Amino acid sequence: MRLSIKTKQVAGVTLVVGLVAVALTVWFLAAIVRLRLEETRDRAQTLGNVVLQGAFSAVAAGTDPYALQEHPTVRSALDASLLDERVLYAAIVDVNRVVIAHYDPDMVNTELPAPVGDDLASLIDAGPIAQLDAIYRGGLRTYEVRIPLLLGALGDASDLREFGHVVIGFSTGLMREELNEAMRAPIYTALAAILLAMLIALPLAQLMLRPIHVIRSSLARLGRGELDVDVELPDDRELGDIGDSLKAVSARLAADRSQLAGQRATLESVVEHLEDAVAIVAPDDTLLFANAAMSQTLGAASGHLPDLLPDGHPYREAIRRARTPGAASEPHTVSVPDAGERLVIAEPIAGGGDDGPLGVLLVARNLDYLSQVESTLSYSRKLAALGRLSAGIAHEVKNPLNATMIHLELLRGQLKDQPDAQAHLTVITAQMRRLDEVVQGFLKFTRPEELRLRPVTLLTVLDRVLPIIEAEAESHGITVDVNCPADLPDVSADDGLLEQAFLNLGLNACQAMPGGGRLRIAAAAAPQRRVAIAFEDSGVGIPPESLERIFDLYYTTKHEGSGIGLSLVYRTIQLHDGEIEVQSVPGRGTTFRILLWQATEKPAAPPVPAS
Repeated sequence: MRLSIKTKQVAGVTLVVGLVAVALTVWFLAAIVRLRLEETRDRAQTLGNVVLQGAFSAVAAGTDPYALQEHPTVRSALDASLLDERVLYAAIVDVNRVVIAHYDPDMVNTELPAPVGDDLASLIDAGPIAQLDAIYRGGLRTYEVRIPLLLGALGDASDLREFGHVVIGFSTGLMREELNEAMRAPIYTALAAILLAMLIALPLAQLMLRPIHVIRSSLARLGRGELDVDVELPDDRELGDIGDSLKAVSARLAADRSQLAGQRATLESVVEHLEDAVAIVAPDDTLLFANAAMSQTLGAASGHLPDLLPDGHPYREAIRRARTPGAASEPHTVSVPDAGERLVIAEPIAGGGDDGPLGVLLVARNLDYLSQVESTLSYSRKLAALGRLSAGIAHEVKNPLNATMIHLELLRGQLKDQPDAQAHLTVITAQMRRLDEVVQGFLKFTRPEELRLRPVTLLTVLDRVLPIIEAEAESHGITVDVNCPADLPDVSADDGLLEQAFLNLGLNACQAMPGGGRLRIAAAAAPQRRVAIAFEDSGVGIPPESLERIFDLYYTTKHEGSGIGLSLVYRTIQLHDGEIEVQSVPGRGTTFRILLWQATEKPAAPPVPAS
């Protein structure tokens, strides 16, 4: 069973306090045992001296040493020894341990049993471990204090000899009970100290482990994907360094995750809009991913492959070959039912180790679409060549046209006195100027532009064109309403071309409201990391039959229009890889909606010539 750090810390503190308490208790017990043994020895010496003094007095009075049992002083001294609860017996014995005097008369003239223990003085000198072992593990033992009784003290002083002993016996059982009673309070105190240590260790462990809980919580938040993880740790040197490290890791993960999110969004957008059909199939034939092109063929974006495609389908055969070890994975052309010719390649996704590949990547390319693209490229090249030829022709037409205009003005001066000729010259001059405007517009439309893409703030572009649009609107009684948030993402654009396009749309909207109205210009973020700009007017609107031709060069619904403005707008949006939409209801107004890429999606590129 795994223990938590908190449990280990509480157990450790409790164990340390317990060991200290046990050590102090044992030391205290050993000290008390020694104190009690020394106290017992001193009492025994005192009692023995009293008995010995009585025996001396009796012998000095002429009493036979073997008749000391009958002497009242000796009897009183022996009986008084029983008042000490530690004393087991007290007697006077000869050298053979035959009882001469005893507090129990029946013991006189009998041999006193040898003690189970040793002399009390030897136990005192043995040390604390031997003392504790003798009292608590040696069973019931008897230790004696012996005081020698010299016969020379009764008669001839020159002939001293040991006559017997005064013996005082003590029982370890009686001393153990006394010690147990004395140790009850210290043991309770030790238990209380251990319990108190445990109670103190619980909040202390909580306090000490708080930084670990904070770190674990922060790591859990990082694991859940939170990016604004702030670790609040104490100002200790070590913990502060850990907190700073976690903050640095959090910031780095946030940056990496943002970068990966952008790359993932870009990759998903690219894969999703590919004309190629892309799918990822798991080893158990589960469809893990399918882009829009593949979903159209399969009829679903997820599911079990056998339920989506019949057995023998070219896609399933390609996947089966990719799973075959050693099989060559080369692109090959297959005929897909209801889809036409496809160039198919299936590659195993390595990384599964001994269990085989993690899955299979299937890519199917539409050969019909490739043919269309090649045809479109060829047609575009022809159109580009035709555009260059047309620009050259227009340029060649403009030179004689300018000369003609000059000579018409000279001729007008020479025929100023002929009204009929002046009238014809006026008509010719007007038509020549109209032809010059047409040639100028054609050159402007076909001349290559040098496109300079960079991050552009739409609010800045609108601020530059609004004074011109508002001046035109004021002359027609039109209210202009602009809604462009300051935090709108920048777009990747050529600000000069974009400014001209916005100006054309704004002026066209004002000209579509000769009786006044409202022009609304709004910008907002759009899906797929794009920005939408709308020009909405409440003018006369565009007839349905004209909607499909309004972007054609020289097509116009206005009496004095050139048909170039909207064509230039359309061409500008095309150069920016954007989209332009138009919705109109006759008599209610028209809305032009432009979609441009955000600067993060379409990074700035070096100038490229536009055809």
